[in-house]
Amino acid sequence: MKYKFLLILIIFPLFLNAQVFRNYSNEFLNIGVDAAALGMSKAVVATTNNVNATYWNPAGLVGIEDYQGSLMHASYFAGIANYNHAAFAMPIDYESALGISVIRFGVDDILNTTQLIDSEGNIDFNRISLFSAADYAFNIAYARNLIFKDVKFGVNAKIVRRIIGEFASSWGFGFDAGLQFERNSWKFGLMARDITTTFNSWAINEDEFDKIKNAIPGQNQELPETTEVTKPKIQVGVAKEWRVGRYLNLLSEVDLNIRFEQSNDIFSSKMGSIDPAVGFQLDYDKLVYLRLGVGNFQYITEFNDGKSLSVQPNFGVGFNYKGIQVDYALTNIGSVGNALFSNIFSITFDYSFFRN
Repeated sequence: MKYKFLLILIIFPLFLNAQVFRNYSNEFLNIGVDAAALGMSKAVVATTNNVNATYWNPAGLVGIEDYQGSLMHASYFAGIANYNHAAFAMPIDYESALGISVIRFGVDDILNTTQLIDSEGNIDFNRISLFSAADYAFNIAYARNLIFKDVKFGVNAKIVRRIIGEFASSWGFGFDAGLQFERNSWKFGLMARDITTTFNSWAINEDEFDKIKNAIPGQNQELPETTEVTKPKIQVGVAKEWRVGRYLNLLSEVDLNIRFEQSNDIFSSKMGSIDPAVGFQLDYDKLVYLRLGVGNFQYITEFNDGKSLSVQPNFGVGFNYKGIQVDYALTNIGSVGNALFSNIFSITFDYSFFRN
């Protein structure tokens, strides 16, 4: 059965050639979770080892020892958009663990002005209604130690639900898979996102579409594509931890984020692109944390058609007390261009503290 399952994962994308590949599909899943990870510019693939590994690399779930929970909330664009994350994880036995999480990214109370002007050409503000555009992701992850020494494996199944008011909605499904390996204080990680591609099927409300398709003559005359497929992405990371004092520890990690498309990343070709990220974490006896990171190395096209290199710095702090860890990060929404920076807070609960 194991070999049959792996065979399905490998050949499934071959049946999707007739579908529509999207370079930027389900982008809300690239924003990230946990202020601690965001403060390190998301360079955590090799070191993530708590409940948030459900998102970053499910192999890291093997590192938990008891029930853990995590919550995060962030507001973007002056509160117009809200991003929420909740997760729970638990060990199954000494060799395996289970994690679940839910993500919601949405813009609520959007004005629907498609009926603002009545059939006689009069403006009637009573015809304005409100709707929400929201993206949801439901994840369930399983991880276990492999028979090889110091090797962990994890897989994450995700269901994606996207709703745009009464206009359209979609269901999606996909898999992520990850590995972690540790040897002599060095840590290595591999995360393959959308490894089978993530398939989204849209349902368009044709009645609503008919109301707006003639708003601009000659445009929006045909229904948009109802099927989209998200390309796989790969993240690889290497990390090392040093003791720099009696109570001080320094963790550093370098990740390479690989996409199979040509982009504005610092390393890019027709075969694919690579965006590096570097993160540092200095902790005092695992109680207080200071984090720095740099990532999102992008070439920006100027008005004179010249190119300039854009780099995104990140900063974070954290406090761990009696099984409760509170983290803060100064970062931006999903490393998108020159977007304004946001304040991100998250909290993680570890029930093992209360058993001692």
